[in-house]
Order: sequence, then structure tokens, then C-alpha cells
Amino acid sequence: MEGGSECRVNRSVDYSPWVDWSSGCGGRTVEARFVVVGLELDLWWWIGARFGPAETTTISRVMGAEEFGYNVKAQTFNEMEDDDFNHFSDSELVYHVRDALNSVSLGDCDSYNQLVGVMHHSKGLAPDEVALLVTSLKALSGAVSYIDISLHEALLSSIFDMNMWNYGPDVMDALLGLIISLASSNGKYVESCLEMLVSSFTPPFSFMDMLKQPRGIAKKDQVLSRVHLALKHIADLVPLAPSKLCPIISRKMPIYEKEPMVVVYAENMLKLESGAIGEFVSSTMLMALMDTLIDLDVDIGWDGILHDDSSKGIFQMEIEDMDEFADYDEEDGTEDTLLQFPRELSRKSLGGNSTAEKLDSLMVLTFEHLKSCEVSGRLTEVFEPLLDSFRITVLTAYKSKFAQFVMFYACALDPENCGVRFAVLLADIFACEDYPLSFRMSAVAYLASYLSRGNFLSAPLVASILKRLVDWCFEYCNRKGGEMNPTSHRLFYSGCQAIMYVLCFRMKSMIDVAWFKPHLLLIEQILKHKLSPLKVCLPSVVEEFCRQAEAAQLFTSSEEFNFNDLLESEHSRAFGGMERLDMFFPFDPCLLKKSDRFIRPHFVYWSMVRPPYDDDECISDEDVVEEELDLDVSKMSITPRNPLSYWISNGLEEPRGMPARIRPSTSPESL
Repeated sequence: MEGGSECRVNRSVDYSPWVDWSSGCGGRTVEARFVVVGLELDLWWWIGARFGPAETTTISRVMGAEEFGYNVKAQTFNEMEDDDFNHFSDSELVYHVRDALNSVSLGDCDSYNQLVGVMHHSKGLAPDEVALLVTSLKALSGAVSYIDISLHEALLSSIFDMNMWNYGPDVMDALLGLIISLASSNGKYVESCLEMLVSSFTPPFSFMDMLKQPRGIAKKDQVLSRVHLALKHIADLVPLAPSKLCPIISRKMPIYEKEPMVVVYAENMLKLESGAIGEFVSSTMLMALMDTLIDLDVDIGWDGILHDDSSKGIFQMEIEDMDEFADYDEEDGTEDTLLQFPRELSRKSLGGNSTAEKLDSLMVLTFEHLKSCEVSGRLTEVFEPLLDSFRITVLTAYKSKFAQFVMFYACALDPENCGVRFAVLLADIFACEDYPLSFRMSAVAYLASYLSRGNFLSAPLVASILKRLVDWCFEYCNRKGGEMNPTSHRLFYSGCQAIMYVLCFRMKSMIDVAWFKPHLLLIEQILKHKLSPLKVCLPSVVEEFCRQAEAAQLFTSSEEFNFNDLLESEHSRAFGGMERLDMFFPFDPCLLKKSDRFIRPHFVYWSMVRPPYDDDECISDEDVVEEELDLDVSKMSITPRNPLSYWISNGLEEPRGMPARIRPSTSPESL
């Protein structure tokens, strides 16, 4: 060979006659590459599946090479960058990486450190740098059994810190191949591999603005499709991986990050729920998402919202009136009046608004997922973990404001199955003595609001659930003697108020259910009992119920039910407790603007109700529904139109109307 020339060796030829080296490999086929540059000879040797330390390999005779007495050393990664390393086969590169890994235990870390440095290459890579990174990752995939969790901690750390969003498809594929190999090679690496993949659910902050652009959407699909495929491969290879994945996903939920980041993360959770490993993680993903909704819900501060105003009548608090309040300016001379209302209405807390926006977007994402499940026939399947989550998380949350609408929407999509299951669950919890008192009171509050507001619930179903409540209250009256005691009989008063509240919305339809009429008569006996529920329950509910009952001639004698100008008594406060569960109507109109479009078609607003005392019987129900649905989204009126601005400007007391205790939203749209 002449200087500067290169000899490509035919690997099918037995070069053993020319090779005699200290490892005693004579007689075996070798692969060699000779590069003669001046008086320097760089030579790679790979023999079978074993490769001795190349740095100390001495060639005694290679085509006369012993004449020069060269000591052949391993080519470094720096030299690889300068040279045309594409001449090397995959197996050759694997052997070189193995050598670099093995050399650490011998105290020689040069090649290893250079390998670690290659892993740190990320943004703005030149084509040759990309090729080097891809080649190195692939070589590491073939040498994972040589990686030691202690000796090679720096290398592992650099690998797990790599962000998929920073690379192109070639690097992503090579990186995920390495991650899958690591996870399947040693159980010690499984959690780290899963954490690395879960970290790729969301892009770097610098990338967030691109997610709305075509290029960003394409990049998102490139990354996440590969991440989920890798998770599937790991789950196939490591059966316990899904059980390790679920807590990682729950722990890494970026709940306090900006809205787009949280939404992208939740999208991945729902993709897992309906994906290839859904059978292992579905329940956990849904429950974790519900936990997130509740966490955001409780972060929206409602402290003191309309806390002492129950005497004003919970049925007349309209959304449009709240909007008018929000539009008032201190210069209008209404500052003193505004001080009576939640601070959120007057100062529009930015913190609360951003949280409400985040919650709103997550709920929309959840609604869309439920709709896709309904289309694919999976809704009944996913409803089970939702029920569990509601019972464990939502029902125990203090006056949850919005998260419960996930259940409402799921029930609306499948009234005959999900809708019935939810109502029965709430009734069962109310009647079960194994649950704590506050738990049972909360359940019956949910039940009353649900039966009143769901336009998808049939009259027979509502009647059957009301029958259970009436029977329970009637039996309670027979078992309990004594006089009125709001504190001792809180559950009883909760049941009575639930019955009256539902009938305020459903009086006409319940009267039309023939088999339910005897139970309507039982209600009169319950309300006349010495426990005096009419004197304890929320006055606005009692008053509206009595008006309708009298107009419908529900009772044999209506004289005892004349409660004009009712004011809240200490009795009502006592039965509601510090939590004021007497004033908790969890399915009042949803004030999250984006979520409302999913709820509105299935919702009964108070303005749609035509009570028996309404003389305007010429308006058909269809006309009422059509008129209501044509209203602007922000005008979810539930009572006759008596704008608060009129009463404020004239210094008059607000008129009392009928239930729907609506708590104002802190989302920008509703303010």
C-alpha cells in the first residue's frame, strides 16, 4: 500500500495467516480497515462478539506491519467526527462503544467522556453531528448489557435528560430504540425510561407558541406518536411497566403550568386511556384527570360568595344580572353595593381567571373524549372509573363548582345507562348509614340538583328516585319523635329540601305520573311532622315549593303552608352546618364559557320551567326551549327578568325568586 491509500478488506477472506496478536485469535476471521497516512497506521479490529481493549492491541504482523512496530489504538469519537465513520458497520460501532464502556472500569475514561459529550448535542446540530448522534445512540442500543448503573451514571443521566422535541425523526427513532433497549435489559432502568418518555408529553416552553401553527402541530405528532409507540413496546416487553407508569404520570402532571402545557399533558393521558395499553391504565388515567379537575376547581376561590344572602331567594340570581354587576364601575356610585358581592366580581382576580380558563379547557378536552367514547361504544366502560372518581374525589370536595359536570355530560350522552347509574349511586349513598353524615348530605344535594337540571332524565326515573327519598323521610318521621332540632336531624332536613327542590322544577311532570300520586300525599304528612322541615329548610326553596303545591292543589289544606316574606332563620343555618350544605346546588348553570356549549343542550334552566301558578299556558314547551336556546351564551337566565341594576339604582330590595343558587364564575368570559 502506498501512503495515503486505503485498503478495504474483504471480510469473507480468512486473514489469520497475516494476524498474530496477543489475544490469541489466530485462525478466526477478522474484519479490518487499514488507513495509512504517512508513517501512521490507524487500525480497527473486531473479532466475533468479543473485542479486547483496542488501545493495547499490538499488531506483530499485518502485511509486514511488524516492520514498523506500530501500536494500534482505538479511534476516538473526536476522530470519528473528522473521519468518514460511515465506512464502519453497525457491529463495528457497537464494539467500539463496548470498549469505551469497559475502559471505565480500567481507569481510562477518555473515550467514555467523549461518548457522554456526544449525548449532550442537542439544538442546531449540523448534518454530520446529527449523523454522529444517531450512530452513537444506535451503537449504545446494541451495548446496553455493558452499561453499569454506577460506573456509567453520567452517560445514563445525559440520555434520560435528552428532550425528544429538540431533535428530528432520525435522532428520535434512535433515542427511543435505546430507551426501549434499556428498559427491557434491566429492571433498574424501567422507571427512568418511563419518566423520560412522560417528560416528552409536553414541549419546552420555547416551543409552546408553535403548537397552534402547522409546523408545530406536525412536530407534536412526530414526537407524541413515537412516545406512545415506545410506551407500548416497553409495556409488551416489561409486564409491570404499566403499573409503574401510572404513578409517574400522576406525579408529573404540570397542574400549575400554563394552560397549553396542561392541556397537552392531559391529551396524552387520554390518548393512553384509549390506546394500546388502555386496558392497563384506563381507570388510573381517568381518575388522575378528575383529581386534576378538582385540584383546579378548589383553587378557584369562592370563600364568602353569597354566603349570607339566602334570604334573597336562590332562584332569582341570574347570570345576566351577575354580568351587569361585573360591568359596574366604582365611579357609577355603586361601590358600596358591590362590596356586598364577591370580590371576584369587582376586581376580576387574574389568578382566579387563569385557573378558571385552565379548568375550562381541560373540561372541554374531557367532554370531547367522552363523546368519542360514546361514538366508539366505550362510554359504559369508561363511566365506571368516573363513578369511582366521583365518589372518592368529587363528592368529598368542599362544594365543588365545576368538575361534577363531567358526570353530568357523561350521563347526558347515555341517559338509560349512565344517567340511571349516577342517580342510583347518589340515592344509595344518601340511604346508606355506613357513610359519614356530611357525605350523605352532599350526595342528596347532588341528587336533587341532578334530577332538577337534567333534561335527558325521564319522568318515571325522577319519580322512582323521589319515591325513595319520600319513603326514607316518611320512615324517619315514624322512627324519630321529639320536636324540631336542626342539628340533630340534619340528614332528614337535607332529604326534605331535596324533595321540595326537585318538585319546584318537576311539579307538573310528577303530578302526571299516576303511580307517584300516593307518594305526593305522603309529602304532606312529612312536612306537617313535629320536626317541622318547612321551618328549617332554605326559605326560598320552601316558599317556591309551597306556591306550586298550592297552585297544583297538592295538599288537602294549604293554610298551613303560607310562608309569605320568608327570611332565613337560625334553624336553616344550623341544619346546613358550617359547610352550608343547605345552600349547595352543585348543578346550577355552568359558568365556564367553553364548557357551557356541551352542557347547555342537556340542561334545564329555571326560565324554562312553567310552574302550576303560571297563567301563561299558551306558550308551548317547544317554544320555551327554542327561545331559551337562542339566547346568548352569557345570558343563562333562570328567573323572570328583573335586572339587578334596576333594583340597585332605585335602592329597592331584590325580588325573591326561585332556586338556582348560581355562583359567579371567575373566568374572563363570564365576567
